[in-house]
Amino acid sequence: MANRPSKEKNKKLSELKEAILKSKKSFLAVGFFSLFVNILMLVPPLYMLQLYDRVITSRSEDTLIMLTLIVVFLFIIMALLEVARSRLLVKVGNKLDSLLSQRVFDSVFELAQKYPGKASSMPLNDLTQVRQFMTGNGLFAFFDAPWIFIYIAVLFMFHPLFGYFAIFAAIVLVALTIINEYSTKQKLGEANALSRSSSAFVDANLRNAEIVHAMGMKNSIRKIWEERHFGFLNAQNDASNSAGIFSNLSKSLRMLFQSLILGLGAYLAIHGEVTPGMMIAGSIIMGRALAPLDLIIGSWKGFSSARTSFSKLEGLLEEFPKDKEYMQLPAPQGEVLLEGAVVVPPGAAQPSLRGISMMIQKGDVVGIIGPSAAGKSSLARVILGLWPLAAGKARLDKADIFQWDKPILGQYIGYLPQDIELFEGTISQNISRFGELDSQKVVDAAQRAGVHEMILRLPDGYDTKIGAGGATLSGGQRQRIGLARAIYNDPVLVVLDEPNSNLDDVGEAGLVNAINYLKQIGSTVIIITHRPSILQVTNKIAVIKQGALELYGNTNEVLAQLSKNAQQAQAQNAPAAQPQPTKGAPKISLSKPDNGGKI
Repeated sequence: MANRPSKEKNKKLSELKEAILKSKKSFLAVGFFSLFVNILMLVPPLYMLQLYDRVITSRSEDTLIMLTLIVVFLFIIMALLEVARSRLLVKVGNKLDSLLSQRVFDSVFELAQKYPGKASSMPLNDLTQVRQFMTGNGLFAFFDAPWIFIYIAVLFMFHPLFGYFAIFAAIVLVALTIINEYSTKQKLGEANALSRSSSAFVDANLRNAEIVHAMGMKNSIRKIWEERHFGFLNAQNDASNSAGIFSNLSKSLRMLFQSLILGLGAYLAIHGEVTPGMMIAGSIIMGRALAPLDLIIGSWKGFSSARTSFSKLEGLLEEFPKDKEYMQLPAPQGEVLLEGAVVVPPGAAQPSLRGISMMIQKGDVVGIIGPSAAGKSSLARVILGLWPLAAGKARLDKADIFQWDKPILGQYIGYLPQDIELFEGTISQNISRFGELDSQKVVDAAQRAGVHEMILRLPDGYDTKIGAGGATLSGGQRQRIGLARAIYNDPVLVVLDEPNSNLDDVGEAGLVNAINYLKQIGSTVIIITHRPSILQVTNKIAVIKQGALELYGNTNEVLAQLSKNAQQAQAQNAPAAQPQPTKGAPKISLSKPDNGGKI
């Protein structure tokens, strides 16, 4: 009984399969139309049979005219059915895209957050690959394949030898299909993997094109890319050559079998066992019976690619399931509480934060300081709910940060990351976070960040278009616009990671003014910095070392304690001529106090 839930979970369909099954009625309709299409495919051979065995022998023009009119009518019906099932599959593909495109898009960003630097837009291409296969001719082969038995049954009605010969031909083509699968599956998988690796490598280096050009690295980078690219080409060529062999062999064998069944029909006609009309009709019917197999082999490469994309999408959607429905919480006020927070960065083995506990009251302006790689940026990502906790809790207004609906919470949050990223669009769109544009709020944010006049000096002011990443702007301009975006619409919690790393005196003055404004409206501000000048606007300071909270308290008290510790350390490291402490003398160190780091 204990294993029942896990078994039921394993039997549950994946999200991708569920999305496809939502179009079950459309697939049934396509199958229903395929039934009549394949029945109507018997019209040409039966028409040929009637012409040879009835019209020519009777020399009746009326019979010829009547049969021809019937055939024309039936062909019009078949054409309409073909169009109808094609449109149905296009509708299925569009429905699949509408059901999953948003989920795949969100999952790509979740992937980028969990594995920085490894994510790409390839999953969206995978969805396109699956959709295109579902709307292509290759899928019709799978709908038409079951009707092979109908055609073979008709051939048995003509003569048993026709039926047995058709079965033999079908077995040969099915064998070719299986061999084609085993000979190309691994090669296509290798080609797809190498293609993704090559594209990801190029994308990563394009983001650093300036460094590549400035330091003469282009040739070296190109050599690495060529190794991966030519590996992909070789694998794809091997797969394509193998698939081409079987595809051409399948077509040649199908034409051979059609010719041989004519010879078999001629032999039977000589002995009076079939009529000449049956001989011609049998060849046409067998050709139609083998056509789906021939089409399957010809479209196998597309099917294999779609299957690979399908598997990758399934894995992605399973790893990042659909967000649960969050209960609407009251608007946050800005109180932050960390309870024994332990964080292991994505892809790392060791934690960057080790059991940090601290309370940040609403309206506090807290400076986070410490040496490089101490865990300061990790702390920012924990407070914002960007990285999962290995242990402990991160709370906003007493609620677990992961209980908040991120799109709603984001409206109350401001974040200026260490690596400034602006997006392709206008400056006003970037400041307003690409939401509904409120011109007054955009200007207010820019003025409070001290960037309004700088923007007005640009060619088109707030309507100036900037490239992806803000490539047309200097580092300082990007940082100041990023600050305006962070304080847009008066957020209740603002996290600034090295906000003055690229600023001149004017920019730093604008940063101080922006923080003072946030203090006035009661926003909680967290500043991660290496520059002590910005600490003048804080009322609290937290010192992080090696992932642990060493000191936390009132700004003046913490600075005094740090100054005292520095003096003690200087005294301990005095020249040898000065008196040295005895071996058993106590040493002063910045160990974490029992009160959780508070002074």
